[in-house]
This record gives sequence, C-alpha cells and structure tokens, in this order.
Amino acid sequence: MNAAVRATVRVGIYTGAKVYFVHEGYQGLVDGGDNIKPATWESVSMMLQLGGTVIGSARCMDFKEKWGRLKAACNLVKLGITNLCVIGGDGSLTGANQFRTEWSELLADLIKQGKITAEEAKRSSHLNIVGMVGSIDNDFCGTDMTIGTDSALHRIIEVVDAITTTSFVSIMPDCVCMRVRVCVCVHLCAHVSVRACVCINIAVCPHSYLALVTALACGADWVFIPEMPPEDNWEEHLCKRLIAQRERGSRLNVIIMAEGAQDRKQKPITCDQVKNLVSKKLGFDTRSTILGHVQRGGTPSAFDRILGSRMGVEAVMALLEATPETPACVVSLSGNMAIRLPLMECVQVTKDVTVAMAEGRFEDAVNLRGKSFQNNWNTYKMLAHVNPPEVAPKIHPLSVLFSPSQSNINIAIVNVGAPCAGMNAAVRSAVRAGLIQGHQMLAIHDGFDGLANGQIEPITWAQVGGWTGKGGSNLGTKRNLPGKNIEQISLNIAKFNIHSLIIIGGFEAYLGGLELVTAREKYEELCIPMVVIPATVSNNVPGSDFSIGADTALNTITMTCDRIKQSAAGTKRRVFIIETMGGYCGYLATMAGLSSGADAAYIYEEPFHIHDLELNVVHLIEKMKTSVKRGLILRNSNANDNYTTQFLYNLYSEEGKGTFDCRMNILGHMQQGGTPTPFDRNFGTKMGAKSVLWLTDKLKESLFVSPGRIFANTPDSACVLGMKRRSLIFQPLTSLKEDTDFEHRIPKTEWWLKLRPILKILARYEAVEIDTSEVAAMEHIIKKTGEIKGGKI
Repeated sequence: MNAAVRATVRVGIYTGAKVYFVHEGYQGLVDGGDNIKPATWESVSMMLQLGGTVIGSARCMDFKEKWGRLKAACNLVKLGITNLCVIGGDGSLTGANQFRTEWSELLADLIKQGKITAEEAKRSSHLNIVGMVGSIDNDFCGTDMTIGTDSALHRIIEVVDAITTTSFVSIMPDCVCMRVRVCVCVHLCAHVSVRACVCINIAVCPHSYLALVTALACGADWVFIPEMPPEDNWEEHLCKRLIAQRERGSRLNVIIMAEGAQDRKQKPITCDQVKNLVSKKLGFDTRSTILGHVQRGGTPSAFDRILGSRMGVEAVMALLEATPETPACVVSLSGNMAIRLPLMECVQVTKDVTVAMAEGRFEDAVNLRGKSFQNNWNTYKMLAHVNPPEVAPKIHPLSVLFSPSQSNINIAIVNVGAPCAGMNAAVRSAVRAGLIQGHQMLAIHDGFDGLANGQIEPITWAQVGGWTGKGGSNLGTKRNLPGKNIEQISLNIAKFNIHSLIIIGGFEAYLGGLELVTAREKYEELCIPMVVIPATVSNNVPGSDFSIGADTALNTITMTCDRIKQSAAGTKRRVFIIETMGGYCGYLATMAGLSSGADAAYIYEEPFHIHDLELNVVHLIEKMKTSVKRGLILRNSNANDNYTTQFLYNLYSEEGKGTFDCRMNILGHMQQGGTPTPFDRNFGTKMGAKSVLWLTDKLKESLFVSPGRIFANTPDSACVLGMKRRSLIFQPLTSLKEDTDFEHRIPKTEWWLKLRPILKILARYEAVEIDTSEVAAMEHIIKKTGEIKGGKI
C-alpha cells in the first residue's frame, strides 16, 4: 500500500496538484482536522520497504451512515478536494462509489444546513473517484493481482518451507512444530515421528487464491478451497492419497486449507477435522498451523512495490482525465499492463462469485474468478490428484507408441545456461505431468554436454519430490551450445530413443534450440518436437515477457538495496552505485530501480552520455539539500563499455566532493542463488506442465517413420513457451529470429521499457513523458462498457 501512496503523492505533485493524506481511512475523512494533511515529496521517502500503510487504515461505521458521509463531504469541500483515491477492498471501493453517486445531494444538504456556501459548492460541484485494490486475498474480479497478495505469498511460503524442513531429520524423531493462531502465538515443542503430517490453514477470507497458489508452490498433497469443494467421500480419497505418497518415499505430507473450506453440501471443513481424520485413521503424527495475521505483515515484495507504484501513477492519470460523466474506475493489472475498468462492474462480478458458491454453482465460481485462477486450479489437479502409472515403460520401446495406460514415449529434459531459481520447479512439474500422461521421462545432466556424452537416465516421480522450493539446477547445467557436438547428440537421441526434448534455460537454451532446428537438414534424429522454457535471471529470452528466475533475482536485489540504503540512514549524504546482472538486458536494473526507489538506472537499451551523467550528479546535489540525504544509482552490467561501474563511482565521487560521498557494490552471483519466490515456483510449475501437454499433442500429430521413431520437421514443432501479457503461448523458434538482437542477446522489443519514465518521475526528474495508451479488457467482467483508453502526462 505504501508504494501506491508514494506514487500517488509524487505523481500528483509532479503534475501540479496539491495532494493530501487522509489518515485512518474513512474515519479520518469523517473526523477531518489533523487527519487530513498536505503531503510533500519528502514525506513519502523511505516508504517502499515498509509493510502495512503509514497513513493508517480503519474500519468506519460512521461512513456507512448518511450523517457520516455529510461530515466527510464537508471536510473535503472546505479543503477544495475534488479527487479521491481509495486503496482498499471491494467494501471500501463500493463505499467510495456511493459517496460519489450522492455527492450532489450531500452538497445540497450542506448548503441547507449552512455548513458550506453556494460558492464553495460550485467549486466542488463533482467528485472524481479512482480505486486501487489493496487486499492479500486477490479476490477482486477485474485484476490479475491485488496489492499485497504477492507479499502474503512470500510470508506463507517462508513458513511452509520452514515446516517442511522438519521432515528432513534423522530417524530420531526430535522436531519442533509451530502453531500460530490469529493474534496469539503459541510455541509448541513436540516429538514428531518421521511419519509426520502437517495441516496448514491459510487464514484468509473465503476466497482461495493464496491457498491454491501455495499448494502449487510447495507441492502440497491436498488443498481445500471453497470455490471447488472436494467430491463426496473425500475423507477416503484424502487418506488414500497420503498413503500413496508415503509408499513413493515421501517423508512428509502437506495439506493446505483456505479459511472457508467446505464440502459439496456447504458444510465447513476445519483444520482440526482434517487433523483428527489423518491422526486417527492413518496413525500419522499430525500437526496443524494456522498462519493468521503473519500473512499481512513483513516487508513488501518487489512485485508489490512495482504494482503499487504503477497503480498509483495510473490512478493519478485517471483522476486528471476524469469528467463529471466518467464512471468511477478501478486501476487493475492485466498481464503486464496497468488498466482502468468500471469499478462497480468489477465489484458486481466479485459478489457473483460469493453468490455462486452459496448456490452450489462451484464451476461457475471458478470461471468467474478468471482464467488465471482456472489455470492454477487445473494445473494443481493434474499434478496432485492424478495417480501416476505404477510401472514405467522401457527406454527402448518397440510396441505401439500410444496405449491407454502408458504411451511408450520418451521425453528428455535438459537445463542449459546459468542456473536460476525456479528451474527445479519446472523440471518437477514436467516430470510428473509426463508420468501422468504415461510417458517415460529422461533426465539429461550437465546441459548439451551431457546430451552429447550420454549422461541420460530415467527420472521418477519420487526423485523430483521437494524440488519446487530448491534453487539452482539439480540436473546440472552448462552454457555450452550443441553445435560442436551435434553429431554425437543426434546419435544419443537415437540411442536413448528420445521422442521429444524440453530445454529449460536462458538465451543459450534459445540459441541451442535454433542450432538443433538448423541441424535437422543433416540429422534426421533431430526431427523431434522440442520446446524451450525461458529460465534466466536476465529475462532476455525472445518470445516471453517473463523468465523463470527473474522474480527471485529481482527480490534479492531489492532486499539488498533496502539494506544498503538503511546503512546510510545514520551517515547521511551518501550515494551508492550498485551493479546488477543481466548482460545487455536492463530488466533487473530497471525493475529494481522501481522497487527500491533508485535515483537512476543505467541500461544498454537506453543509451546515456556524459550530459546525462552530469544531470544525474546535479540532481543528487540538489537532493542533498532536502531532508532526504541519500542516493541510489543502479547500473546494468553491460550498460556501456566505457561508462563502467568503476567510472561512475569515480565520477560521482569527484563531482560530489563536499556534498556527498560514494560507495560501490557489485552484487554478483548472489542474484542467481536463493530459494525461489512463490511467483517463480508457480510460473515454473505451470510452464513445465503445459510444455508436456503440448509435446504430447505434437507427438500425436507427428509421422511414424519406424516402430518407436517419429518425424517432426515443421517450424511449429520447435517452439518457445512464453508468457505474453496474460497467456502462455507457443511460438516457433524460427519465427522469433526477426525479433532477436543476437549480438547483444536481447529481444528487439521489451515491454518493460515503458516503465522507465515512471522511475524518472518518482525520482523527480523534470520533463518526462509517460504513455499509457495501451488498451485491455478482462474477459470475466461480464458487462464490458467498451475498452478503457489511456493517455499521457
């Protein structure tokens, strides 16, 4: 929320508006006085890394009454405030819309009561409203993500990971289990045998995004969500599922429950009920953990900071462009775009979800939640609720390729390029999705070198257990391309009877895929379906807006910048020059600049010269005259051959003498390590599963050249699986060549470059133009009133 407040204040001031804080929510609006204060540029400094909201929030019963709204209207009129930006859930936004709808009536009543003059009423003849959804539940229809959801997922996954590690103990059953309830923490020490089961209750409102994504991100054995209750006799199915997992070697079972979980008859399913069922029927030592308010606290994630900043900018633009006839809108996220949608239509669809659940129309409830929720649910069902074949097919099949129980298809998986967090999640998902389809899954170790050297072996369901939360690459990975070993690779593809190939990695994976496709003319063995899954911290693979691993790296950089800035809190007058990874791609530097509040971010895609550096130095000298006596400069590793990080450090140190001193930090390989974030786990899981389903369809379309061999040589038989806006799509490798800058290893078009003006505006640079002319609509908003147009500042 603080990122949204900061952006709203600064963009408002930037455009010449006078901006006010309303402390304590609607209660502050009703009470007035010191609760409504002017905001300054400096008053929102050092807010990005703070959780909660620095201006306070409170539930207000007074605002629900007409007399309360009269007082609020009077306070706004006296201050000349005619634009209101509301950050909250659907209840807060509905209240704002009601306030706007009856504004003229409220003004008339205030004139009659003599509390305002006719002239004051004329100056405040209409009230513009814009909403931003701040809710950890992500239950507002009309936006892909709400402010706070990603941070809540970070808190949840941290707890789940901590609990999961309690299963990795010696045979001696000595363990600690944590139990957390709302507002009260009770630390329970217990002896837990290796046959342990943990039931985790995600304590949120009766909507299930957090529980569902957590289940995907941690590989939970079962998830209870109210939108899709379990089938009748779920108790027996659950027990069978847990037993099956133990028989496959699992040391721990994890069950995730959303608050509001229910059965098909709408009877509540409680955490204690599930705990007692597992304990008594299976004899498993079971512990329950109710997370409660821990989910609302902590430092906001990089994604939430950027989301709040983008929504704050869009909210101000919406208010500036509003007319008395403009309906109240809510700023939403559609893929990678910040858009505006009619507020009350989004609220209505949100309420329709609750109605559908109350009426037992559970499929409708899932559909109303949108495609993202549907995809998450379908992926989870496929990976968790379907039993894999008990007997794996042989590596060298001579039988018919497809049969009802097993396909006799061999799909190989290889990691290529630098390791990154989330790779293992993609491998796990692909392996299990393939086994469910009846395929034989093969693991290739150490990249294309391993494929050439025959480092290939079957990989089983149990082997990938627990991989979702592990960083790096368990299969091993190298940067070497297949070109010099192409003949040996083709021989091994034939030797191990590989029918299709999944390549997970960065730009090297993309280049390697292209080399394999080019070599098809000479080597028929390479005429197999193959898919490239982008996985790199650099986020530079053509064909995808995002790459697995980039979010984890971005959070690592953001948290490091927070600590570096904090180190200057006592010193004052200090500027930090920080170098990030990314090669020639400036994604990490730009997004980290937004999430950490940087004064500048130098990247290759936006050339800079000595004049620009001079302006930046002058900007920092002026900044040191304010109460904010610190600076943060980011530089992408290959931003400029001559203006190196050391050069920038020397320049700023020399020009800042007597005003500020400098420190230089090169973050290095710490950006590639660490535990994957919830986004990277979820993203990798969905990408891995989708790639296998696509390959299965492609194999069915391919020609059979001999028993056990297939032939696929069309351009669309070798694709990059990427996220474009809101969809996962497959694009032929060859078709992406035109959009690739091979010299600098980046796509020619990069969506995030449109966010760079926001970074400059929030750092207070003059004469910056920002364009939001993109248009989008959400498919599950029933009554579309046309596409929402953007504009410019």
